[in-house]
Order: sequence, then C-alpha cells, then structure tokens
Amino acid sequence: MKKLNPVVFMMALLLSVNILAQEQQNLSSLTVPQELIENADAIIRNNELTITVEGVDKMVVKQLRIITVYNEQGKTHVNAYEHYNDDTKITKLSAIIYDALGKKIKKYSKGDFQDVSAISGGTLYSDSRVKYLEYTPTSYPYTVVFESEYKNSSTGFIPKWFPIESYNLAVEKSSYIINNPTNISFRKREKQLKGYNIENLSSANTIHYTLTNQEAIKPEGYTVNFDDLVPNVSVSFDSFSLKGVKGNAKNWKDFGLWMYNNLIQGRNELTPATVAKAKDLVKNVEDPIEKAKIIYDYVQSKTRYISVQVDIGGWEPIAANKVDAVGYGDCKGLTNYTQALLKAVGVESHHVIVYAKNKQNIDKNFTSLQGNHMILYIPNGENDVWLECTSQTMPFGFLGDFTDDRDVLVVTPEGGVIKRTPVYINKDNLQTVKANIELLPNENIRASVERKSYGTQYDQKYQIESYTKDRLEKYYKNYVWDYNNNLTLNSIKHTNNKEKIEFTEKLNVSIESFATAKDSSYLFKLNVFNRVTGVPKKYRKRQRPLEIDRGFTDKDEFTFTIPEGYTINGLPENKNITNKFGVYALSFEKTDENTIKYTREFSLKKGVYPKEDYKAYRKFRKTVAKYDNLRTELIKQ
Repeated sequence: MKKLNPVVFMMALLLSVNILAQEQQNLSSLTVPQELIENADAIIRNNELTITVEGVDKMVVKQLRIITVYNEQGKTHVNAYEHYNDDTKITKLSAIIYDALGKKIKKYSKGDFQDVSAISGGTLYSDSRVKYLEYTPTSYPYTVVFESEYKNSSTGFIPKWFPIESYNLAVEKSSYIINNPTNISFRKREKQLKGYNIENLSSANTIHYTLTNQEAIKPEGYTVNFDDLVPNVSVSFDSFSLKGVKGNAKNWKDFGLWMYNNLIQGRNELTPATVAKAKDLVKNVEDPIEKAKIIYDYVQSKTRYISVQVDIGGWEPIAANKVDAVGYGDCKGLTNYTQALLKAVGVESHHVIVYAKNKQNIDKNFTSLQGNHMILYIPNGENDVWLECTSQTMPFGFLGDFTDDRDVLVVTPEGGVIKRTPVYINKDNLQTVKANIELLPNENIRASVERKSYGTQYDQKYQIESYTKDRLEKYYKNYVWDYNNNLTLNSIKHTNNKEKIEFTEKLNVSIESFATAKDSSYLFKLNVFNRVTGVPKKYRKRQRPLEIDRGFTDKDEFTFTIPEGYTINGLPENKNITNKFGVYALSFEKTDENTIKYTREFSLKKGVYPKEDYKAYRKFRKTVAKYDNLRTELIKQ
C-alpha cells in the first residue's frame, strides 16, 4: 500500500478546516450588516431563483435560499417548501439548519420533508401536494439553507421575482435568472424598481436581476397593497404549454381566443331534457335579464360549490352536462353550467377570468396566465350584469367586495376583452340605524333598533341570517356592540331583500347599568348603537401613502325618551366637519320635554392621499372617536 504523504495530508486537513470555518463565518448571524437587523424578524441572506425554459413544454426551476431567523415571527418567512402534482416533479430537495455562530445543527433530505395534500376543505378532487420543512427551533437566531429543483411541462406560469417578500424582512441578496436557450420570444413587466438597489444584468437570451442590502420595511396601516409598494418582475413567453395544451398569445384578444377554442368551446352541451326544463322555467318571459334572474335562481337552488383541481381542471371547466348530473362544480364548472342554461333560453353570456378576494387587476398591458377565479358576464348595454355563480345566497347581479372594482378578462368566441367590474364605494356602501331608546330610572335602557345595509355593508352582513342563535348572540355582543356591557338581545328579526339588495335587522335589546345616576344627576352616552372606538396608529415618520380603499356612509337617528322626574339640562353643541377624507356631522334636538333626537352622519371617501395627509386623517378619526363617546346629563326635578 502506498503511504500517505504527511505534508499532503496536513494540507488537505487545513484546507477542509478552512472551508468549514469559512462556511460557518458566512452563515453566522454575527456577519449580517447591523443596518439590516433593525426592524427585521428575519433576513434573506441569499435567495437565488434560476429558471431554465428548455422548450415550450419543458422548464426547470432551481432555488437556493439562505435565511436567518431572529424570532418566532420570522419563522413564517422560512418558506422551505415545494408544491408538486402530476405535471410538476421535484428532483431535488434539502435543508440544513445552522446555529447563530454558523455551526451545522441538522440536515434534512427530500424524504425528511413533510408531505401533505395541498387542497382546501372545499376541494373535492386535486392532485396538488406540498413537501415542507417542519423544524422547531430551540434558540434564536438560526439559519436555514434550503435548496430545491423541480421540472414542469407547463410553461404558462413563469415564477415571478418578488425580492422583498414581506414586511419586517430584510434582504442581503436576491437574484432572479431566466435562461432561454431556445430563444422563445417573451415579454416582461417591471414594477416599482426605482428607488431600490437593483442591478439589471440581462442579456439577449437571459433575464437577470439582483437586489442587494435592502433594509426591512415596517408595516403601516391604511396604505396601498404591499404588491404595489415593492419591486417585482413578471415574465410571459409568447409560446407556452398548460398541462399539455399548447398556446401562443401576444395580446389579450389572442389569449382569449386560445382559451375559448381550447378550454371552453364544446363544454356547454346539455341534455334535451335539461334544455326543455330551462325553456319551461322562462316561458312567457321576454326580457333577457328577467330570464337570466330565473336561471340564476335555478342554479343557486340546484348546485353547490366544490373545487376541482385535477390535470387542467384549474383552468378548464367541467362539462355542463356533468355539473347538471351531479349538482356541484367549481367556479369554472358552475359558471360554464350557468352559461349553458342561459344559451338554451337565448341569453348571451361570457366567461370571465378575475382575481378574487384581495383586489387585483388583470394587467391589461401584460398578457399572461392570470387570475384565480371565474364569474359570468351578461352584456346589457350600459347596465352590464355580472354573476357570481358559486354562491347559493348572493343576489342576482351583485358581486360584493369579492370581485368588484377590478379589470377582468372576458372570454368571447372572438377573443379576449378587458372590462371592469362594477364598484361599490362611498355612498353605495350605506348603513342606516334608527333606534327608539327608553332611558330608565334604574340606569338601564330598553331599545328597538332597525339597521339597514347596502353595498359592501350589505355584503358584510346578509349571511348572518343563517347564524345559529348562539352565534348571533356572539356576533352582536362581541363584534357589533362590544362596547356595550350587559347587553341582552330580547328579539331579532332579519329581512334579506335580494331585489333591492337591502339587509334589514330589527332588534329589541336592553342594557343594564348603561347610565350613571348619582344624586340629582343622570349621565349617559348618546351614541348607543354605532360608536367608533378605535383611532389609527400614530407614526412618528410616515413613509407610505394613505389609502381609504373603499369608503362608506353611516347615517344614524336615535330618539331618547328620558326617565320620569328628570329634565334635559341643555344639549351638546352640534358638530360638523367636512374635509377631503369625508364628513362627520352631529346634531341634537329637544323635540319635547321628554324626548331628545340624536342625528349622526359619518362617511369616508375612497382615495389615495400623500403620506403627509396621514396626520390630518388621524386627527379627523380621533375627533370622530371623541364625539362618538360624548355624554350628556339629565337633572332630577
């Protein structure tokens, strides 16, 4: 056997020790620049996302993610996971945990990751699963080195670059690389890159961006969406594949045409019996919108929503005759089924791709696979109708804040068209409260209350009519009137007028120890049933714009009957504030010797305002809270 040269051995040993020491130094939390630690729950040390599009139907995505976590809140930023399904194969997955000094604690291979279904409770079928790291730290800070690689035959969704992922998260370095060796034509969208330390190293067939040394951003209330504050880059290839269905689209018209021809056309067939039933439902009805109302009501009574996400099910509707047979479907299936029934009775309608829940536009200037939901559109001149087909309770033509006020893609046989859904803002979102309140000598009160809601205020309330008695008790006591201790609900009646989109609540209530009676004085608060108690947070140095995202109007009218033996000892002065943010108006009237009338209006206006306006807005809200807490006094005769 050949003897090992001791000099070579020592050199190799020193080299390995030096490499280990260098690794520990690089991964030690002590080497992080001090300015990045401030306000940070975690710091991304390096996040490198490399995407190689090897062909129209072949993509490889690699990620190296090194993140140091400083506290329990920072754990949410680790993001050591990968989704997979029949179309996405994970080929590499590992993680290594290091302590504060950069010493290795634990190593995880692919088989050590937790593997669970990635479906929600309302999903019936889905092939989506996720592998994720489950690690409980014994001390902070610690560092996670996460590496992954997956291959995907769908190139319709190119992962976007979102280097600043959240508030209270600093970034030492984040890189985004897309290799395009086959030179497929593409488009890209850059948003909010100015003002950040970003370098664009892109070349002819490679997209390459790097952000470095980004301090953590502190959250601020009443501001624009985080996505609209921070830099991001999206890329879309003109030729793409979606679950084996190839497409080519450079604009929304072409994309809509591809979608109609490949995913929608031919899927709206119904049996002759179902067509006959639909026609019978609308017999003697000529107005297409009245026909649509009848069909919509039929769909709501017959079907229920269940998500289906198998194969191309995330984009292709279930055939209408299958939904008709089983009585359920996802948003695409139920929209397609409603469209098929409307077609059977001669009413034109079209599928619509939309971002639901959190308000986001389909970007009209950047054609790509976008959206997460489908609704239905009925052309009707200047009064177009939009239908949410997954709800069994929503009124006809009402979208609520789930899909209102955003750009959407309408898919027609002639191609895609960008339209905007209706908006509910300011006075559209009206709530009125009328109450007759009897002040009792024993400090208690009895009251009959009527509350009516419209617009998004309707949307927030109409579903409470299905609540159990116990849940209703909690709703009114813990949410609506949580500032009224000792509240008793004696009776509750709800009326949901879907035609007017008006929700009415009528209640009889009593409140013990509401007033304070002492000697000859009787003190009570005037705003019993719509009191603002919170004030927006104060920021020493406001950094971002102020946004009132929707606006509303509240109108209240309370009539107080005073206890026998007391007299009104003067009333507070009326208050009226009108500014760029809204209106706050209070008026008080002694209608007779035993009655006080209290009238209040509070409204906010939708808008985005400069950060310098936040101080004035907070002052306005503080004044509202002050006057909503106003007391008045009665004197014993």
